[in-house]
This record gives sequence, C-alpha cells and structure tokens, in this order.
Amino acid sequence: MDLVEEAPYRFRIDRHDPMRVPGVVFASRSLLPDAAGDRSLEQVANVATLPGIVGASYAMPDVHWGYGFPIGGVAATDLATDGVVSPGGVGFDISCGVRLLAADLDRAELAGVLDAVMDALSVATPRGMGRGAVWQLADRAELDAVLRGGSRYAVERGHGNARDLARCEDYGAVDDADPAQVSERAVQRGQQQVGSLGSGNHFLEVQAVEEVYDAPVAAAFGLRPGQVCVMIHCGSRGLGHQICTDHVRAMEQVMPRYGIEVPDRQLACAPVSSPEGRAYLGAMAAAANYARANRQVLAEAARRVFATRTGRALDLVYDVSHNLAKIEQHRVDGESRRLCVHRKGATRALPPGHPDLPDDLRPVGQPVLIPGSMGTGSYVLTGVPGAPAFASTCHGAGRVQSRRQATKAVRGHDPRREIEARDIAVRGASRRGLAEEMPAAYKDVAAVVEAAEGAGLCRRVARLVPIGVVKG
Repeated sequence: MDLVEEAPYRFRIDRHDPMRVPGVVFASRSLLPDAAGDRSLEQVANVATLPGIVGASYAMPDVHWGYGFPIGGVAATDLATDGVVSPGGVGFDISCGVRLLAADLDRAELAGVLDAVMDALSVATPRGMGRGAVWQLADRAELDAVLRGGSRYAVERGHGNARDLARCEDYGAVDDADPAQVSERAVQRGQQQVGSLGSGNHFLEVQAVEEVYDAPVAAAFGLRPGQVCVMIHCGSRGLGHQICTDHVRAMEQVMPRYGIEVPDRQLACAPVSSPEGRAYLGAMAAAANYARANRQVLAEAARRVFATRTGRALDLVYDVSHNLAKIEQHRVDGESRRLCVHRKGATRALPPGHPDLPDDLRPVGQPVLIPGSMGTGSYVLTGVPGAPAFASTCHGAGRVQSRRQATKAVRGHDPRREIEARDIAVRGASRRGLAEEMPAAYKDVAAVVEAAEGAGLCRRVARLVPIGVVKG
C-alpha cells in the first residue's frame, strides 16, 4: 500500500473508491506494520468506507491486525448523515482498559516485603480462563445492577470509595446501558467473573515510578519519583466477547436493509439511529460498566493486600478504557458535530480544560495510561490541546507476533526465569500465558510513545517500571 509521509510521525493513505475519507497513520517508519505479515493498513483503508465517516480513518503507532478494524484504530461517524456503529470498531473485549493506583510507599520500603505482597496478590487475584471472581453476585438482578451502574454500583456495595469515581472515565459508568439487549448466553458467561483478570495480555503489575518528565502534572496526578504503583489491565471477560459476537451477527443480517456494503464482513455495522445500532450501544454500555466494576473490585482486593502487608493505602490515579464507541461532540470542518467515535485499542486523551474532567485534573488534562509489554516499562501521558484523531492516542506497545508465534519463539526457554532475571517477581498461572506475552512479541513501547508524542496526540508525564507481575 502506498503511504505518503505528510510530516514526521504522520503518513497518509490517499482516498480511492470506495473509501470516503483518507487514511492517516501516526507512526515512525520503524513502527509501520510489515506488509508481508500484517495487513492492518488494508484495514485502515477498509474502515474509511464506512457510511458517515468523517475526517479520516486513523491508526495509532501501536497499530496491528484486528477483527475488522485494526487494533489501534480510531474512526468517527456523523450521526446527522446516517453514521454507523460497528462492533468491530470496539472489539470483543468491550471497555478493556487500564487502572493505575499509587501507593503511599517508596520502592525501597517495599523490598523487604515484596514476596509476601506478590504471594498475597496472587491469591487475591482470580485469573486464567473460566470462572472465579472476587465478587460473587447473588442473582441476575444483581448482575443487571452491575451492568447499569459499573464502578458506581461497586462502590455503593462497599468496593471502594467516592473519590474513586471522580478518577474514572465517565465517573465510573457509561450512561444508557440496556441490560435487556444482553443475551442470556452473555449473562451466563459473565455471572461469575466480576473481579477477575482473565488471560491473554491482561495483568496486575506492581510498578515503581522510574522517571518523571513533567513534575507539576505528575504531582496533580498523585505521582512522584520512586513511588510504588499498581496497574491493572483487564476488561469485560466472556460477557463482552459474547455481546460482540451476538451483535455482529445481527448487523450482518440487516445491512442490506439499509443499503450498506462493506469490503469486509467483519465491518458489519448499522446506523447509530437504527434499532440495531441502539441495541448494540445499549449492550456495549452494559459491558463497559461490567468492565469498570471488574477493575474496581480487583483494585479493592489489591488495596486490602497492601493494607495488610505494608500498612499503606492505594489511591486511584485514573481508570480509562481503550475499546469503546462513544457519542461525543467534536468540531469537523469548522462545525460542531455529534459523532460516534470508535476507539479500538486506542485511548481517549482529553486536553486541559475539558469539561468532562474532574475539577482537580481540569488544569492539567486527562491521565493516559499506556502499559508496556510484560517486563518492560509503562507510561503515564496526558492529553494536549488541538490533538488530531478526536482526542485519542495509543493504548500500549502493540503486537508484532501472534500468540502462537510468541510461544514458538521461546520454545526451549524458561519465560519465568528470563523475567525474574530482570529482578521482576512473577506470579503466573501458566507457562504458556507467560510465553505468549514476552517482550519480543511486542513493539518497543518507548518508540510507540515517542511517535504518539511526536504526532501531537499526547505528552509524556512519567515512566513506570515493573517490580512484580501477576498473570493469567
């Protein structure tokens, strides 16, 4: 595919039929996908064919192949021109995201009790495939309360405190959730998983603030050099996966009714205003609230461990999702428009002064949490004024190897021993789970963040390094 380098860290895919808008890729040359093994740039062009799309089909520096949309893809459709919503633009792990907590504790103070803390976190954190959860819901009615209320309901039931909600995207819950649009199969898959990591690239990490790039902003976030933190990365588990499956099938069936043709069936979609579009958004919001409650409960379990083993507290820095479609107001061609913004493997990055930020963060912008691959550093960023791509940025390092390739690459090696050789305590549920997520399977997160900052999407605030990791 021909790419035109418009500026440092910005490439253009020129519009050609049936594309409605161009494609824009934010990356350095070294981060561009390998055309021989990764067709994600073709997916960028395919997304540009969606009805109602405005601006461009965007790709973040961590872009790689996904279902329909590339992972690291951002696209907005205009509700006033029959803009569509596509489940492939959100993905199967709806509202998968990252939560960062900061401890009143320095790295040196943790050293003597690290093993005890990691052992306790391992016991307190259900993970892996199947069932097992911190919060045992009583019945379907209580699950529906989670689907409507997210972190707000979890806090109401004693899992956290009111300050947590001010430091959550959407104050802990997405409005307009409709549990009636969640199938019985999805309910069955989600009933016993609230407060669990799952598997894949999900983790709980104990980290330390290694470097601060902007001390005033870091202080506003509650971060300082040497401080111990806990980062949690997980999503909506089997419930979200089933919701995506159900609504992709429904939209495949109705596209002819709306005269919609797409170059890839995985881009199945329907107008936002249609019954099918509204049904998906209601179910998606319910799954998003499930994911927020999931991270809230896991965070509270980690707080109990730290209180017991260290006598110190964990305060929430922020919780943000990176798989979601949201109805937002943005300026396009000089006009304010109501858009459905798809972010798949991409994170919202609100600038200073944005009205959706809590009062204490409004002067500095939204914390943006970028986890690295297992065993490497993670970053805290902030949103910047005038950013392109509807105030969005990257969500992580981005895979360069499939899980099968990663497992094959470490054959004959001991992944646990290799990670522990970096002075990182490991509590992994399986050898395969560790092998799939080794650093070699991912892009260099430092290069990804450099490209995102260079493209004007965000700004670095701090870098965190792992001390211990709990994996599925």
